[in-house]
Amino acid sequence: MEIHDILSEVCLGSDELSDGATVKPLANFNAEKEAAELDHALKVKGLDEHTLIDILTRCSNAQRQDIAFHYERSTKYKLEDRLQKALSDPLKSVILALMKTPDKYDASEMRGAIKGLGTNEDTLIEILCSRTNQQISDMAASYLELYKKDMIKDVKEDTSGHFAKLLCILAKGNRPDPSNVVDNELIDMDARALYEATAKNCVHDMDKWITIMTERSIPHLRKVFGRYKCYSCYDMLESVEREVKKDLKNNFLGLVQCILNTPAFFAEKLSNLQGNLKKDILTRIMVSRSEIDLVFIKKEFKKKTGKSLHQFITASTKGDYQRVLLALCRGDD
Repeated sequence: MEIHDILSEVCLGSDELSDGATVKPLANFNAEKEAAELDHALKVKGLDEHTLIDILTRCSNAQRQDIAFHYERSTKYKLEDRLQKALSDPLKSVILALMKTPDKYDASEMRGAIKGLGTNEDTLIEILCSRTNQQISDMAASYLELYKKDMIKDVKEDTSGHFAKLLCILAKGNRPDPSNVVDNELIDMDARALYEATAKNCVHDMDKWITIMTERSIPHLRKVFGRYKCYSCYDMLESVEREVKKDLKNNFLGLVQCILNTPAFFAEKLSNLQGNLKKDILTRIMVSRSEIDLVFIKKEFKKKTGKSLHQFITASTKGDYQRVLLALCRGDD
């Protein structure tokens, strides 16, 4: 397997890629000390939001869980409850997201996308396309624990057609792991099948398209996309843009973009917020990717827009919401 494939596969939802993380475990971490400082920040007259933000953004999620444990042991109050009561949006939404474990945060975002006012298809695609098998499994378990519902069943009941089939397969988290074996014959067969499934004047075989896109490893699919150009005068993204019908196009584009380059996929989502800021999307990306690949997302964002993510956040937000996002961003570049 090529180094690019290995790196990109790890980017696709791994929480072990420290080189891509802007938020890393704090050295010489003392959970009791941090909990005491946090308690003081919550009790001080007027509430010390700056100290609260600094404490919760300078350590990893696992360390925040330790802080919450020691906070409850020393004060007899759940930290999340105190934060919920003390803060107001949009800062509250970021802080509470930071305090959730990644699986519970993803589960809550999935639930909101399914059970909110109209299904948020973009959110479902974003989460299910960018998480690893293990993360999807953990998320589904947390979804069941939190809501007493089966995540796949909820997705199926709230969507329909090919989109429902795509999401339900992704939600199983059964994509094959990367392999050192390169099956050139299968690569060619898949590339031809994808071409025939999206070619003009042909009956679109979306079932075949979904099968290939969800039942092959990420490195294999990247090779398939390269081979696809031997059959089409367009690349895979261009073909989806031109040939897939409108109600599926954005969903399939998101999947292909995520397979090709996950950080670029998120950079694209962030760039679309320019002039049309949606805090829920900005918050979710900054929180969920800060310990995975936000460094790479920042690079892709600058490549795409000509400005840094730090500059975008500074120009588009204000107050403590801006402060916490910039802390997660970790400097201008």
